[in-house]
Amino acid sequence: MSTQMLNLLLGFLVTFVLGVIAIPRLKKLKVGQIVRDDGPKEHLKKTGTPTMGGITIVLSLVILLGINAFKMPILVLPIIAVLGFGFVGFMDDYKKLVLKSPKGLSPMKKILGIFLVTAIFIILYINVFDLGTDIIIPILNQPYTLSLGAFVLFTSFILLATSNAVNLTDGLDGLASGVVAIIMTFFTLVAIKNQNAEMVVFGALTAGTCLAFLLFNSHPAKVFMGDTGSLALGGAIAAIAIILKMPLYLAIVAIVCILDTISVILQVGYFKLTKGKRLFKMAPFHHHMELCGIKETKVVLVFWLVTLIACAIAYVI
Repeated sequence: MSTQMLNLLLGFLVTFVLGVIAIPRLKKLKVGQIVRDDGPKEHLKKTGTPTMGGITIVLSLVILLGINAFKMPILVLPIIAVLGFGFVGFMDDYKKLVLKSPKGLSPMKKILGIFLVTAIFIILYINVFDLGTDIIIPILNQPYTLSLGAFVLFTSFILLATSNAVNLTDGLDGLASGVVAIIMTFFTLVAIKNQNAEMVVFGALTAGTCLAFLLFNSHPAKVFMGDTGSLALGGAIAAIAIILKMPLYLAIVAIVCILDTISVILQVGYFKLTKGKRLFKMAPFHHHMELCGIKETKVVLVFWLVTLIACAIAYVI
C-alpha cells in the first residue's frame, strides 16, 4: 500500500474512533451550538448540536504526526500550527460553550495567542530547520527569495489569514471539512510530485482526518468542529503551503475561504459607511446564498466543486 493511502486510512480511522468516543461525551457536557436568530430559519433546528468536535481532529493529527516526527523531525512545524491554533480555538469554544461567556475569548487574547503560535512556527522554520525564505510564483513556477523581514511579515499574514478564513468558512454542515479535505489532497499530490515524503504524510493524514470528521459533520450534522477544529485546520493548510514554498497558491485553492472572508470585510465596512445598511443579506457569503433561496446542501456542493476546480487549475499551472 502506498504511503499516502496508508496515512489517509490512519487519519480516517483514528479520527473516526475518536469521534465515536467524543460525540456522546460532548452531548453529556451540553456544549451545544448557539445559532444566530437573524440567519436562515432552517439553522434554528441546529441549536444544541454538540460543538467542539474539532478536538478529535486536533488529537488525531497531533498523535499521528507526533509518531512520525521521530523519523521526520520537520513534522514538528505542522504539529505547532495544528496544536497551537487548535488550543486558541479550544479556549474560545470553552469560554462560550462551557463557561457560557457570550463573547468567548476576548479579541486581544485571541490575537495574542495566534501571534504567539505564529512566532514559534517562524522561529523554528528559519532558525531550527533552516528552510529558507523563498516562495514559488504561480504560473512562472519559479522560486523568489524574500528578505528575512518580508518573509516574516508575509508568513505571519498567511498563518493568521488562513486560520481565520477557514474559521469563517465553517458555517454549514460539511462545508469546511470538505473544502479542507480537497485542499489538503491537492498539496499531498504536489508533495508526491516533488518527492517530499514529510508533506505527503502530513497532507494525507489531514485529508483522512477531514473525511472521517465529514461522516459526523455532513448534513444533518451530528457534531460541529467549532473554533477548535476550524482554526487548527486553517493552521494546517497554511503550514503545508509555507513548507512547500507555495503560500501564493492559497489565493487559488482557497478561493471559497477568501470569498467568505472578503464578504465579511465588505459587509462590516458597508454597514459602518451607510450607518446600518447591508451589502449582503448575511455574511459570510455562504449564508447570503442560503437566504437567496439556495438549499444548504447545494451551497456546500457548489463550494466543494469550486474548490476542486481551483485545485485542478493550480496543479496544472
